[in-house]
Amino acid sequence: MAETNEYDLIVIGGGPAGYAGAIRAGQLGKKVACIELERAGGTCLNWGCIPTKALLKSAEFYTKMKKPEIYGLGAKDVTFDIAKIMARSRVVAEQMAKGVEFLLKKNKAEYIVGRAQVSAPGLVSVTEGEHKGKFFKTKNILLSTGCKMRRIPGVEVDGQRVMTSREALASKMLPKSVVIVGAGAIGVEFAYFYNAFGTKVTLVEMLPQVLPQEDEDVSKTLRRSFEKQGIDLHVSTKVENVRVGKDSVKVDLVAGDKKTEVEAEVLLSAIGVVPNLEGALAANVKLELDRNYLKVDDSYQTNVKGIYAAGDIIGPPWLAHIATFEAVNAVNGMFGHGAARRVKNFPGCTYCQPQVASTGLTEKACKEKGLDYKVGKFPFTASGRAVASADSEGFVKVIADTKTGEIYGAHIIGSEATELIAEYGLAMELEATVEEIHQTIHAHPTLSEAVMEAAAASMGEAIHI
Repeated sequence: MAETNEYDLIVIGGGPAGYAGAIRAGQLGKKVACIELERAGGTCLNWGCIPTKALLKSAEFYTKMKKPEIYGLGAKDVTFDIAKIMARSRVVAEQMAKGVEFLLKKNKAEYIVGRAQVSAPGLVSVTEGEHKGKFFKTKNILLSTGCKMRRIPGVEVDGQRVMTSREALASKMLPKSVVIVGAGAIGVEFAYFYNAFGTKVTLVEMLPQVLPQEDEDVSKTLRRSFEKQGIDLHVSTKVENVRVGKDSVKVDLVAGDKKTEVEAEVLLSAIGVVPNLEGALAANVKLELDRNYLKVDDSYQTNVKGIYAAGDIIGPPWLAHIATFEAVNAVNGMFGHGAARRVKNFPGCTYCQPQVASTGLTEKACKEKGLDYKVGKFPFTASGRAVASADSEGFVKVIADTKTGEIYGAHIIGSEATELIAEYGLAMELEATVEEIHQTIHAHPTLSEAVMEAAAASMGEAIHI
């Protein structure tokens, strides 16, 4: 056998789950190594969350610069350089990846670049890369290999005419037109980005609303906003008969018995993700699956003792902050640092403009569960800070138990929604009530006042509506 090293934990995958789990193990004084196929930070940091937010900030800034008169300012010939915008996003991703590598080193977690495989319980091998052929003996294994973008069946991703978000982030060209298939967070964010810079965008969603997981009121508001921005949006619509040509892509949009042909320079597939387990398990390692995702117990352990899993690879919700939470808790549990906690309440965020953020149950879910609930809603048009900033689109909506005021869910669409949602997340973690949110003094003028006013509205006590 080739060279063998002994560890307390080997982490396979260096994304938000993997690197966080490795760092946590290092903090606990354990000998740990993190093996990552590409770059520390995984998809989120290198090809997802972080670079897309850099792009979206450029889009937001450019959109505001085109209308400076709103703020009493003047600017002529405002232009953009898409290559520089894309290059900046890569610089941001590179900077953050280096930061993660530094944190691993700081916490004495060994970082190894290569493809890892669980050869047997307690044994990990490197099958590709500089360290190919090395074996690592370990007491515990944490699988955090994440997910990869789902492909449209029968349609080849070539990076020119057909892309996923990864190819789009690597491109330095701005298409004149694009059909985006899927109006979840990824599809919506790219629709906003491309449209902001003048691309003709057709956004198609098979389900009845954009952002299908969000509250219906939020989705309806976002749809109106996108249509006002000039995005051609189709819901309850399927994409069929994809024809990829030399200079364009043609698709059929099918809604009921109506079929419409659409042609665009690029087709962007944003139809979700699939688990990434390719090459991660030797043939003799039989881990139990649930819909192709690794099945784990309450301590994140698989059906094989000593092999754990966390992050996207164990199924939805596929969010970086969920992955980090799961991995840290898995490590805490495996080394006896308290009981591992499973995800209960969590924020979901979409970074288009207006931003969308939520936590807990939607109103539809409350109805389906037969809960006795009340709703408080406060529009940003009544927020002094929002109006002063010319960002008054949207609202805060809170859903609470009619009798106790326990918060069932919160839904925000508007400026800085992704920052504001944290207050409701903390409130739900602490089992606070809408009355307690209302009785907490919020600084004036701030956008956070809308969070307070929505809570007050649920009790019929809002002052500014």
